[in-house]
Amino acid sequence: MQIPTGYKASSGLEKLEHRQISSDDYKKRLKKAQLELLGWQRKLAESKGTVIVVLEGPDAAGKGGAIKRIVEKLDPRLLKVHSIVKPTAEENQHHYLWRFWNKLPPYGQVVIFDRSWYGRVLVERVEGFCREEAWRRAYREINEFERQLMDDGALLVKLYLFITKDEQLKRFKDRESDPYKHWKISDEDWRNRRHWKENVEAAEEMLVRTSTVRAPWQVIGANYKWHTRVKCVQAIAEAIKSHPLRESTL
Repeated sequence: MQIPTGYKASSGLEKLEHRQISSDDYKKRLKKAQLELLGWQRKLAESKGTVIVVLEGPDAAGKGGAIKRIVEKLDPRLLKVHSIVKPTAEENQHHYLWRFWNKLPPYGQVVIFDRSWYGRVLVERVEGFCREEAWRRAYREINEFERQLMDDGALLVKLYLFITKDEQLKRFKDRESDPYKHWKISDEDWRNRRHWKENVEAAEEMLVRTSTVRAPWQVIGANYKWHTRVKCVQAIAEAIKSHPLRESTL
C-alpha cells in the first residue's frame, strides 16, 4: 500500500488543511495546468494508453466544478464523463464491476468518473446495500481491477475531495435557495448527511486500503473551490509527466 498524498491516517479527514488562493493566482495556475493537459491529450491520441480519472468525496464537495475545469480546454471528441448513479435492473444482475468495464475508454482517450466502483465500499457499505462480506471483499477486488487496467497501459488518477460538515451544510442551503441549483440537492443528500460519521469512517478505511504505489489517492481539502479546482487539474497534469505512453503499434 501507498500512503495517500495529502492525507495522514493518524489525524484523519476531519483535520485536513483547506487552503484559499487569490483570483489572479487561480487563473494563472489553472491556465498553465490546462495547457499541459491539452498538449498531453494530443500525444495520448496517438498511443495505446488511456487516462482514467476517478473523483470521490462527500455530496457538494465540488466534484462537478472540478470536472468542468479539467475538461473545458480539452478536445471533447477524445473524452467522456460518467456520473455514476444507482445501478439499473440489468446491472444488478451482474458483478458490481461489470457496469464499469463497458465505460472504460478506447485506447488514446480519457474517461472521468464522477463517483465510481468505490461506491461498493462507501455508500453501499454505509447504506447496507450489500452484505458486509461483499464490501470487505471489494478492497481486494478493486485493487486487482485497477492493476489490470494499469498493466494494459492505463494511467489511473484518483482524487478524493473532502469538505467539512459545516461547509457541506452551507452549500446545501445555498443550493436550496438558488433556483438555478435546485437540481443539485435532493432528499437523498440530506439523508446521506445524517450518516456523516459512518461515511467518513468508510472513506478513511478506503483511502488506506486502496491507495497503492501505482495508483495512490490524492486527498484534497475542498472547502475553497478555487484551490480545489486548481489542485485537481494540477494533480492530473503532474501524474502524466511521469507516465510512459504505450506506442500505438501492438
